[in-house]
Amino acid sequence: MMDRLWEIFERQCVEHMHTMGFAAQADWPEFGLRMRSEFRRLAELLWDLYHGRPDFATQVALIIEDAFKAYTRRTPTLRERDRLYPPESGWFAAQDQVGAVAYVDRYAGTFKNLESRIPSLRELGVTYLHLMPFFLSPAQENDGGYAVSSYRDTNTVYGSMDDLERLAATLASEGIALVADFVFNHTSDEHEWALKAKSGDPDYREFYWTFADRAETVVYQEHLRDIFPEVRTGSFTWCEEMGRWVWTTFHPYQWDLDYSNPAVFRAMAGEMLGLANRGVSILRLDAVAFIWKRAGTSCENLSEAHTIIQAFQSIARLVCPSLLFLSEAIVHPDDIARYIDRRECQLSYNPLLMAELWEASATKDVSLLAFSLRKRHRLPAGCAWVNYVRCHDDIGWTFADEDAAAIGIKGGDHRAFLNDFYLGTFPGSFSRGVSFQYNPKTGDRRICGTAASLAGIERAVAEGLGQDLDTAIRRVLLLYGVAFAVGGIPLLYLGDELGMTNDYSYLDDPALARDSRWVHRHRWNDALYSNRLDEATVAGRVYAGIRRLSAARKAEPAFGTQAISVPESGHRSVLAFHKQAEGRLVTILGNFADEPATIHADAGSALLAGRSGLDVLTGRLVLPGEPVTLEPCELLWLRSEVE
Repeated sequence: MMDRLWEIFERQCVEHMHTMGFAAQADWPEFGLRMRSEFRRLAELLWDLYHGRPDFATQVALIIEDAFKAYTRRTPTLRERDRLYPPESGWFAAQDQVGAVAYVDRYAGTFKNLESRIPSLRELGVTYLHLMPFFLSPAQENDGGYAVSSYRDTNTVYGSMDDLERLAATLASEGIALVADFVFNHTSDEHEWALKAKSGDPDYREFYWTFADRAETVVYQEHLRDIFPEVRTGSFTWCEEMGRWVWTTFHPYQWDLDYSNPAVFRAMAGEMLGLANRGVSILRLDAVAFIWKRAGTSCENLSEAHTIIQAFQSIARLVCPSLLFLSEAIVHPDDIARYIDRRECQLSYNPLLMAELWEASATKDVSLLAFSLRKRHRLPAGCAWVNYVRCHDDIGWTFADEDAAAIGIKGGDHRAFLNDFYLGTFPGSFSRGVSFQYNPKTGDRRICGTAASLAGIERAVAEGLGQDLDTAIRRVLLLYGVAFAVGGIPLLYLGDELGMTNDYSYLDDPALARDSRWVHRHRWNDALYSNRLDEATVAGRVYAGIRRLSAARKAEPAFGTQAISVPESGHRSVLAFHKQAEGRLVTILGNFADEPATIHADAGSALLAGRSGLDVLTGRLVLPGEPVTLEPCELLWLRSEVE
């Protein structure tokens, strides 16, 4: 019965397109083919969200109309990309993919200037460039660009949207995919929709979660957590112009959109397609966990959030099927995994790997890291992790307490230790990190700092500790070496390749001083860049190491596979894992200790399956039957030929 009803509904929608004159256009045949394969899935997803509305059929028809109009504006070059590189092509999982992320202004100043940085990116082997939010946003408080005032306009300091489109085309011609943020949980309170809501427009007031009485918010607030407790408590902000309380999960100037209103879904689908038509290849879906609200819940990771993303993905399949989604979910590992699917988010950040790389560096014990790699690294076919060591945000200790308990670690106590260690207050710490968003009620805290400062380079340089500096440089390369090898796209936070340390000048800027994340949001440094090829300098040593990782990764087919095996290394400080493809086995060994670690002969022979291994990073040969000694924080990628 339902099959028949969906067939009738599909026919009605196609007839509507004929009536509107769309199906008579030259663009219709390809779009019509996609409609036949995608319509039912899209309609069913929208039904799950909006079936209670009497105008459901009209809403679906309008969404499809918008999709077709966006398709007609897609350039021939982008249409060819759609045909060659749909998600099923798996291009993003190949070993030649290397990602990078930067702020436009801090890395290059403008979109046009960024074109001059392309040779620098190619030198590092970059094929994926994420530009942090470049949209129009409030001049002062804007959460680093995540308070969007217009999705169709850029921050004028960077240039215009046309400049961005030209940059996207230039990057594509150089083999670099452009990645942009899709900030779809909230807008700035200066967005046109918010301004219309403030002016009394009832239609736009319904774009946001608002409440006339504070008591109405209580049924939600009692189950919500404070995201930025140093800024404020509670998730609701009084708006004087409307005389109503507005839901503001993050900051008071970021208004949460109400996706129970299909007009919001339709409007944001339009913004998504607008970005795709500017040449964006991948959308980083910001704050995916928060986009649906329900009283009596934490309003995080609700099933409707997945439905919304899947519906956006279905629309992309109609208009721009090469567009990929990258999930940004900094939540429990079980919840992260639920966003990863070929028909939802093909890519996902791997915050667990980031956190546990730093955890292993502090403890000199790889037990938790190895446990999680065995348990949680697997992904559905056609999906990949984006593996990072540092990013624009803080480090939250996102390991699962049940995983920690399984190996005898108390999660809460361990997080407290890690915070002390990376703040540099724990005896023997090499780190110079900065606290972010301490919550005195819960004791929760996160950590900020550049990779170099957290790994010990800043401290060693300041205190003139040459041996510690050598170890700290190797530590940075060890962490990145695991990220480059483990499976997925490695993501380089630009500035890390030059060993940039913390920049405390943010404290002198009143607009930035309250947000310690600015300590690690690097500005381009000509002096460091000029030293990049001089291995007598810190910048040169780190840069050379990153380039070796990038080149070696591209040469090894095994790094284009997601599969991983994680044997016991025989040493508490040494992480071991295998990657295999095309008759080659690559055994990765990394010593997370500050002193040498030796794997005895029998264990080393077992790890290499009785074969010799050639380190593709240094040319070192490891023979079967001999012990393997790794220097402090040394990394080996041992290649063996297999039958």
